[in-house]
Amino acid sequence: MTGFFEFRLLRASFIITLFFHLNHQCFTYQLQPQLQRQQPVALPLETREVSPDSIPRRPSKLAFRHNVSLTVSLTVGTPPQNVTMVIDTGSELSWLRCNKTSQNKSQSCPTSFDPTRSRTYSPVSCNSTTCTTKTRDFQIPASCDSNQLCHAVLCYADASSSEGNLASETFFTGPGQIGGLVFGCMDSTYSSNAGEDSRNTGLMGMNRGSLSFVSQMGFPKFSYCISGSDFSGLLLLGDGNFSLALSLNYTPLIQISTPLPYFDRVAYTVQLQGIKVSDRLLPLPKTIFEPDHTGAGQTMVDSGTQFTFLLGPVYNALRAEFLRQTKGILRVLGEPDFIFQGAMDLCYRVPINQTTLPPIPPVSLVFQGGAEMKVPGNRVLYRVSDQVRGSDSIHCMSFGNSDLLGVEAFVIGHHHQQNVWMEYDLRKSRIGLAYVQCDAAGQKFGIGMQSSPNRE
Repeated sequence: MTGFFEFRLLRASFIITLFFHLNHQCFTYQLQPQLQRQQPVALPLETREVSPDSIPRRPSKLAFRHNVSLTVSLTVGTPPQNVTMVIDTGSELSWLRCNKTSQNKSQSCPTSFDPTRSRTYSPVSCNSTTCTTKTRDFQIPASCDSNQLCHAVLCYADASSSEGNLASETFFTGPGQIGGLVFGCMDSTYSSNAGEDSRNTGLMGMNRGSLSFVSQMGFPKFSYCISGSDFSGLLLLGDGNFSLALSLNYTPLIQISTPLPYFDRVAYTVQLQGIKVSDRLLPLPKTIFEPDHTGAGQTMVDSGTQFTFLLGPVYNALRAEFLRQTKGILRVLGEPDFIFQGAMDLCYRVPINQTTLPPIPPVSLVFQGGAEMKVPGNRVLYRVSDQVRGSDSIHCMSFGNSDLLGVEAFVIGHHHQQNVWMEYDLRKSRIGLAYVQCDAAGQKFGIGMQSSPNRE
């Protein structure tokens, strides 16, 4: 199979919303990459509840019922138009749903971008280097349309699709603006669900590809921190030297220059080296975590995926050890046919009136270079909101089996990144992790983040 590495969880019960607090009158200059690096942009995270059908579909994703997605509200074009974009560190091309008519639109609840109203909108020619060279990592190569414009097609796992032209436009961020940013202006969409894409305008690609939003902005790094309690927090674009106050542990990003069928070369790929339950390292050889000659088995850190998925042999070892350490503490569901989201088959019954879970062993992901992501026990289990058995609720282990999804990769989702400062250092090609209290992240910038004394 191809394109497996782009899978995401599509369904959501709520989303994290990143709001740019914009004052259009302040945008009087255009930032250059060097200036951007000197003036980082800090953005607050807030939470809102939305219908699952409002989450936009994305290329080659697998459909699930639950997910948390990061979205950003900003303005695009001249004069500015409000748009809402889903942030995806696993995708490259940013795109907006475009309406090329002069209909009146409510800017308080925008659902599309109108390029005919913008003086700075410019379509990309199919003969340009952007179209012929920079789109080489697209799942489907860009082509020419009848107007000799660069035509992009995004295909979806459920046979839905979105297509349109590449174009450049001015995007307003923080204290300034960036002009000439390349994105997809999608004016033709087929969806099996008419309610899809009804509230979000598009997608903001944040991976390492040359056409991703963060690459085009020229920031040397970006970071985020998501609260483990109320999903407030912070997104930081650029290097504000704030991370110097944190004790970050780094793991290098893995890069492979040779194209391989099952390896995403522009994903944030790290090397997983082991997994611990409590302090017991699973008895697995390190080679089991290494990609094979086809690229299958890479480990991706992905803010666009909710949970973490492990290849079958590793998942089975984790499942067995977790069962062993929770024997007599938790009551197994005992329904072999119940598999949460098609990948999580270790579930437990917990009395509904029980306000706290019993002591549960944490699970730690160990990376090359010594960095660890320790998942506390209360996040190792995830309550399935729509499942009840008599007077019991259902809680499932929040690690899934990639083999059950037909996915040849390890994927580390954002559910296990809560209360972790995640720094994507593009200049030095590494990811840094530090445990913090993300509830405090957004109060100000130099921000008064609190070190977390207890990773549990």
